Amino acid sequence: ADHLAPEAVFERRWAFAVLERTMAVLRREYSASERREQFDELQGFLPGGQGNVSRAELAAKRGVSAGAIDVAIHRLRQRFGALLREQVAQTVSSEAEVEEEIRYLISVIGS
Repeated sequence: ADHLAPEAVFERRWAFAVLERTMAVLRREYSASERREQFDELQGFLPGGQGNVSRAELAAKRGVSAGAIDVAIHRLRQRFGALLREQVAQTVSSEAEVEEEIRYLISVIGS
């Protein structure tokens, strides 16, 4: 990252900060509903996650079907997306800018 221009470094830090805040809110929600362990197991399947276990391995560990794991991952991703939209909406002046800003955030992280 040290080869990036200062503005690009700032943008990347901002993007990662937004993702970290989103993840923190999601973690708190899962903890509040006594599903923290589930969150810890599934967070690797979120964007930027580094899951080191497969869906099948996780299903076997939890004693559920792979389909149940897929549903849990889908729900987690949906909630993450909704929370990310909320976080981004706080940084822009209109609802119309939210999608554009999310696309920009993703492009910054991918660069």
